Amino acid sequence: MPAGQQVEVDEDEEIVGRVAAVDVAKASGMVCTRMPHATKAGQRVTAVWQVSSTPNQVLELAEQLVGQGIQRVVVESTSDYWRPFVSLLEARGLVVWLVNAHDARAPAGPAQDRQAGCGVAGQAQRAGHAAALVRPARPDPPAAGLHPAARRPDPGALPPQAAAGAGCRVDALIKLSTVATDSFGVSGRAMLEALIAGQRDPKLLAELARGRLRVKHAALVQALTGRFDDHHAVLARMLLDQIDALGGHIDQLTALIEQTITAICAAQPPAPAPGPGGDAAATLHAGITSAESVPSHPNSDGVDPETGELLAAPLPVVDRLDEVAGIGRHAAQVIIAEVGLDMGQFPTPAHLASWARLSPRTIQSGTKHRAGTTGKGNPYLKAALGEAATAAAKTDTLLGERYRRLVRRIGKLKALVAVARSILVIVWHLLADPTARFHDLGADYYASRIDQSRKTRNLVRQLEALGHKVTLQPAA
Repeated sequence: MPAGQQVEVDEDEEIVGRVAAVDVAKASGMVCTRMPHATKAGQRVTAVWQVSSTPNQVLELAEQLVGQGIQRVVVESTSDYWRPFVSLLEARGLVVWLVNAHDARAPAGPAQDRQAGCGVAGQAQRAGHAAALVRPARPDPPAAGLHPAARRPDPGALPPQAAAGAGCRVDALIKLSTVATDSFGVSGRAMLEALIAGQRDPKLLAELARGRLRVKHAALVQALTGRFDDHHAVLARMLLDQIDALGGHIDQLTALIEQTITAICAAQPPAPAPGPGGDAAATLHAGITSAESVPSHPNSDGVDPETGELLAAPLPVVDRLDEVAGIGRHAAQVIIAEVGLDMGQFPTPAHLASWARLSPRTIQSGTKHRAGTTGKGNPYLKAALGEAATAAAKTDTLLGERYRRLVRRIGKLKALVAVARSILVIVWHLLADPTARFHDLGADYYASRIDQSRKTRNLVRQLEALGHKVTLQPAA
């Protein structure tokens, strides 16, 4: 065997005595420090705590780390949430390494954030020049006056609202999105306009909050404390103008869509039936596959002669689809555009669900059967139904209860597909019958259908299997 070749390396391994690591998130960061023990030689002390990502809290963290004599701070580069930590810690004079998230991975578990922070701190403590366990993921910081404009979010790669929000969060350290649900609502837009106009006092900016956001005054003051300068105002003005321009285009397209659907005769409610009965209104319940019709001959006042209830008048197809839980007007317009109004080509709801690729496949090979994916289908239709299913899953309706019952057995993704299929079945019934109206059966629909006696027998058997003797007495 040939003798091994030895290579001399001039760089020595570096061991840093006092290090810190930050595992960052949107609104906070998990900080971990490793320092020598005060009295026990050769041992180290590890501390872990959570810090808010607002500028004031990060500045307090910087002072604390400087007071502890930290020699190196390693920050995980998650999205753009690392920028407040890096910029403010560097401004205080700390040596900051920004590392890739891949190098900061930790084993999955309930304390993953803590493990990630401590893991990076341990790696940074013993990092060699030649073969470092963690490496900085960026060169030296650029000039402070250059990077806000040069690193602006690309309007072509991000939606304008996301670009404007990212621009304020990244460069100006404004964390409005961590407090306000909609940074571009009435309150958020007023604050951004005031920042662009030259207002920098976070307390005065927080006073512009409206509605329920006013109770978060203290949090708003912290979130609006940053480094918003004139060049940030120029960039924010450009992005907000782009948002307004695109919003105007969207309004024009929405009006054009409304006009196009209105011009379709099949999209309008049917004419009143002749005779004393007036309108014949049918009600579609959210029973997924069942539809119930009210009497077809109400009296002249539009009242059911049997129950005395007022019957709903027919509506245009968009309004009828809008009544379904999870479906808004935009989703209804997308569904009409992709499915059409004539359900004659789909004899049953199952045919429509199969065409939309919302029915699970069964793959058979000989005597073996296995479940297959639903397939791709129409991406625009599946996207609209997916959004509708996600919205319906959060409601206290039959569709919401259906999702909660399924998610425990088959998981979130499959449960959402099942709810999307249920919504499409309801859509088929509404489009097949121009007089049908949606009526939700309620979240307690499944519970009301349970056989109480069978449920009682099952519970009694379970108690008897545990060794109990059960005697039932009716409640008073």
